[in-house]
Amino acid sequence: QVQLVESGGGLLQAGGSLRLSCAASGISGSIYSINHMGWYRQAPGKQRELVALITRGGSTDYADSMKGRFTISSDNAKNTVYLQMNSLAPEDTAVYYCNAAVRRRWPPSPPVDYWGQGTQVTVSS
Repeated sequence: QVQLVESGGGLLQAGGSLRLSCAASGISGSIYSINHMGWYRQAPGKQRELVALITRGGSTDYADSMKGRFTISSDNAKNTVYLQMNSLAPEDTAVYYCNAAVRRRWPPSPPVDYWGQGTQVTVSS
């Protein structure tokens, strides 16, 4: 069973930094391949939005409001993705979710999205 587990969330003051991590398990390299992993967030009363993603080849994509403050990175050998968050503000308060797009190597299959349970990030003013 594919499972994503996030960690690193917490409560901090505005201007602080936090580093999130997400490890994917239950994915045998001989059977499955991860196309990309990423981070999304959802604040109370708002829709889930993209924060950042990174492909297996290392290409990255960020939401405009995150550029220059957040950095996504990965360790492909460990099937782990990280999110370094700097200059945090109260509007960054949300539950942050890890995402992975997983495909079967053979027979080839379209990618399937998996989600973690989320980790809470709370930024006080």
